[in-house]
Amino acid sequence: MLCFAAATGTSSAAPGDPGNPRFAEGEPGVGDPYFPLAGNGGIDVQSYDLDLDYEPPAEGADLVGQLDGRATITLVPTKDLASFHLDLRNLEVESVTVNGKRARYTHENTELEITPRPKLREGRTTEVVIEYGGATTRPTDVEGALYGWVTTADGAMVVSEPDGSPTWYPVNDHPTDKATYTFEITVPQGLVAVANGELVDESVSNGRTTWSWDAPDPMASYLVTSTVGNFELNTSYADDGTPIIDAVDKDLAPSASESLTLVPEMMAFFTERYGDYPFTTYGNIVDDDSTGYALETQTRSFYSEVAVEGTVAHELGHQWMGNHVSPQEWDEIWLNESWATYSTWLWDEEQGRATAQESFEEVLATPADDPFWDVVISDPGATNLFAGAVYDRGAATLHALRNEIGDDAFFALAQTWVERYGGGTASTADFIALAEEVSGQDLETLFAVWIETPQRPNV
Repeated sequence: MLCFAAATGTSSAAPGDPGNPRFAEGEPGVGDPYFPLAGNGGIDVQSYDLDLDYEPPAEGADLVGQLDGRATITLVPTKDLASFHLDLRNLEVESVTVNGKRARYTHENTELEITPRPKLREGRTTEVVIEYGGATTRPTDVEGALYGWVTTADGAMVVSEPDGSPTWYPVNDHPTDKATYTFEITVPQGLVAVANGELVDESVSNGRTTWSWDAPDPMASYLVTSTVGNFELNTSYADDGTPIIDAVDKDLAPSASESLTLVPEMMAFFTERYGDYPFTTYGNIVDDDSTGYALETQTRSFYSEVAVEGTVAHELGHQWMGNHVSPQEWDEIWLNESWATYSTWLWDEEQGRATAQESFEEVLATPADDPFWDVVISDPGATNLFAGAVYDRGAATLHALRNEIGDDAFFALAQTWVERYGGGTASTADFIALAEEVSGQDLETLFAVWIETPQRPNV
C-alpha cells in the first residue's frame, strides 16, 4: 500500500559536503540476529498513548473482532532523519501526522515507513499520531503459537512475546527501545479491558466503557497488554504498599486463581533476594481462553485458565529478571527464563518442597543422549526460544554458578544485576563480566560448559 498525504522533497546536503546528505533514511530494523526487521533504527521512542476501540466477535460468530486505534507516539530522532520506520502488520493505516502536519507514508508487510515534512532533526522531541484499524483474528509466532492481539469469544488475549505487538499498534518493536505507556480502551459495557500499570479511570457512555490505565515505568513492547474479557477486578496490597490488581474471568472456578493469594508473600521473598520490587504496581490476569498460555506481561502477568503456584512465582520473578532487566538481543532469552525458573526453585525450597540443589540434580539426571542437551541455550535459534533447556538448563546454570561462587556473591550478583541494568537491557557478556566482577573469579570455563556447549556438563 502506498499513500500520500504530503508532497515529496529532497534531502539536503551537509555544508561543504554536497555528496553526503545531512538527513538519513531510518533503518527498517535494529538487526537483531533472530528478527532482523524487528524494531527500527534512528529513533528512540519515549512514550505511547494508545486510544483503542474494540468490538469483539458476536456471540456464536467466527473469532474475528474489529479494532480501531489512534497511537500518539513521542520519540526523539537519534540522527537527522528524512524518514523513519515503525512496525505494524495486519491493520490498515488511515492517516499519519508528524508534529501536527500530515506526512507521507508507505505500509508494506510489517513496515510502516513515514516521510515527514519538514525532516526531523537529531535530538528534537517529535510527536507522531497514527490513525489505524481493521479486523483482528488469531495471529501466530514463528513457532505457530498464538500471540499478539488474539481474538477470543468474549474479547481478546493480548500476549506478544517475542514480536507480536505490531499486530495491534504501531511500535518500535524491540526490547532495546523501552517506553512508557498510557491506554484508553473502549469496549462494550459489561466487558473489562485490562492493561499494564495503574487503573486511573473507568467511564461509561452510550453503552460502552472506557478503561484508562497508566504504565509510567519503562517497558519493552513485547510486555504490553490490553486484554479484554469477562473479568472481575480485585485489588490487594503487598507488604511494601504496592497495589496488586488482579483480573480473573468470572467463568472460572475459585481454584483457578487461589495461588494469587500468595503473591504478597512471594513479593517479599523475591525482594529480599533481588532488591526492591521495580514497578509502581503489580497484578495478574487469569482468562478462560484455554490456550495454555502464561506470560510475564509487565506489572500484570497473564495466565490462561489457571494460575499454578509455580508459574505464579516464575512470572513474578520475571518482573525483576526479564522485565526490569531485558535481553539486549533475542538470542539472550536464557537470561530471562533461567532467572524466572530459578525463582520457582527458590520459592519451592522456601515452601519445604524440593531444594534448589535437588531441582539442579533432577536436571542433571536427564540422560546425556537426550536431545535436551543439544540446545545451546545462549543461542537456541529463533524457532527454539521457548525450548525446555532454555528454562531448565538455564536455571541449572545459575545453580552451578551459585555453587561455584557461594551464596553471598551469588545473591549480591542478582541484586547488582538489577541495580545496574534495571530499566534497560543487558547481554550475556554483561552478565558474565558482572559475575566475575562480583565474585573475583574467572568464570569463562563454567559459562562455556553450561551455556555454549551442546552436551551434558560433566559434573
